[in-house]
Amino acid sequence: MRAITVIPHQAGSMRLDANLAEPDPGPGEVVVEGRYIGVCGTDHELREGAYGWAPPERDRLVIGHESLGVVRSAPAGSGLSAGDLVAGIVRRPDPVPCPACAVGQFDFCRNGQYVEHGIKSLDGFGREVWTAQPDAIQRIDPSLGDLGVLMEPTSVVAKGWDQTDKISSRAFFSPERLLVTGAGTIGLLAALMGRHRGMAVDVLDRGDLGPKRSLVEALGATYHDGPGTLGKGYDVVMECTGAGSLIFDVIGRTGAPGVVCLLGVSGGGSQIKVDPSTLNNELVLENDVIFGSVNANKSHWEMAATTLAAADKDWLARLVSRKVPMSKFDEAFEHSEGDVKVTIDLQH
Repeated sequence: MRAITVIPHQAGSMRLDANLAEPDPGPGEVVVEGRYIGVCGTDHELREGAYGWAPPERDRLVIGHESLGVVRSAPAGSGLSAGDLVAGIVRRPDPVPCPACAVGQFDFCRNGQYVEHGIKSLDGFGREVWTAQPDAIQRIDPSLGDLGVLMEPTSVVAKGWDQTDKISSRAFFSPERLLVTGAGTIGLLAALMGRHRGMAVDVLDRGDLGPKRSLVEALGATYHDGPGTLGKGYDVVMECTGAGSLIFDVIGRTGAPGVVCLLGVSGGGSQIKVDPSTLNNELVLENDVIFGSVNANKSHWEMAATTLAAADKDWLARLVSRKVPMSKFDEAFEHSEGDVKVTIDLQH
């Protein structure tokens, strides 16, 4: 079996291992043939040695947390059958479990003992065969085909919307205007969900190269290549860049009340001057809410599956800008103009 592995915190250690043994399925486990993995910023950080934890008593970690596979075999009563299109749920609850993990909200794990496929102490899906318990697998509508590889990023966005809904439901608040900052995969999927909700959507990204403008406009949203053309009074902001200066800019563009969901991870190293009194007054006097969101639980994966099944397949296909064979996986980490989502084909 082939797998893409890395030694966490060791730059330049990512490689293709060609002769690994296939996993031995445990009691009740589903056996899945890997078809694709998606590549995102976390995978780049793993390659650069900035992130990651190997499984216990191992030096190397199999990468890949954005997955698509086909069930090879499944136990009776699992709800899955051979041939089903599936994705592996990334985070798994801690063994204690903490109060959040005990009720299925492992995305809010309170003691940090969770594990994550391809990231933290659990091998990922960047291999030709993988196994998992049925509750760690999300079935995908077969109409999606290869586009099912978008499940994981869609689940992250679904959680952001779920938390936004919970916040807005505390009072009379029917959001109509959405600002999305960043037109990468996460930002475009956030815009897609906003349009599915009937919202007027503005998307801000840097520059005007590649397919991003046309992808935004195909949703019926408005693309902005700089903040100078943005307005104010947005009901919801989905911040998907992690850029510090932009975060504080968009906070000031919400209406009263407004909700800002932070989905981007900051690279660090920059300093920004902020007047805490002004920020405090704006949040207090306008009943604004700012929150961060990461990962997703089973309910969000189900929301993602529903969203993708209902989406325009031609539009989704434009998000997957490159498919790189596993034998040349390094090419997936090379920047190419026009990239949105790059995937690795595990069968070639």
